[in-house]
Amino acid sequence: MIINGKVHCFFEQSGTFKNEFKKLGYDAYDYDIQNNFGETDYTDDLFKAIEDAYDGKTSLFDRIGKDDLIIAFYPCIYFCASSQMSFYLNCVNYRCLSDEEKIKEILKRSDNRKEFYDRLIKFCAVCIKKGIRLIVENPWSEQTYLKANFIKAPDIVDMNRMERGDYFKKPTAYFYFNCEPTHLHTIQYDKKQKTIMASRGGSEAGLCSEERSMISPDYARNFICDFILGKKQQIGQLSLF
Repeated sequence: MIINGKVHCFFEQSGTFKNEFKKLGYDAYDYDIQNNFGETDYTDDLFKAIEDAYDGKTSLFDRIGKDDLIIAFYPCIYFCASSQMSFYLNCVNYRCLSDEEKIKEILKRSDNRKEFYDRLIKFCAVCIKKGIRLIVENPWSEQTYLKANFIKAPDIVDMNRMERGDYFKKPTAYFYFNCEPTHLHTIQYDKKQKTIMASRGGSEAGLCSEERSMISPDYARNFICDFILGKKQQIGQLSLF
């Protein structure tokens, strides 16, 4: 993929990708309503921007062109496999609730998931209509919601992110709109594995855990080179084993 414009990295932890794009010589910026690391370029309410753009109102999408690229780490709090478990009456989180209270919690979660899901589809629709190149990232393990409930199949599924230098193995899907992935395979298996269950959860509903969503700079660089730029690297094969 040739990027003659800017790279716009959306949502939490996108700063890691922004920094790696900049190291590769690209004009890159990150956007998120949170700024926990003090490095976010634009603390925009991206959800509002998506709604405004979908409704035909002025939004930040008006300054993003067809030569640009958006890579979005869309919040997975209601799509991931662990979230699916919260739709069961016997979910451990509901152990102290009555059946009536459990049902209310499940219905509330269902409403929240629909809100996040609708907005994701609107996000994709805005980019499709405007001809903006977009890559959406989301989990792809076990019974993740998007496996059977999205507008297209993923273009890339990275089954083991540790092979490219990440801390987690977690399978991850990438959906490309108005662009196509490149296909290289850099090997950098040099990190001690972390697990999702051993990591801290989010502080509140709707916000992903920083520890669980943390991306290693090595993985960001290798993904960019393998699946976006088609750029071979001279790093050799790195391995702990």
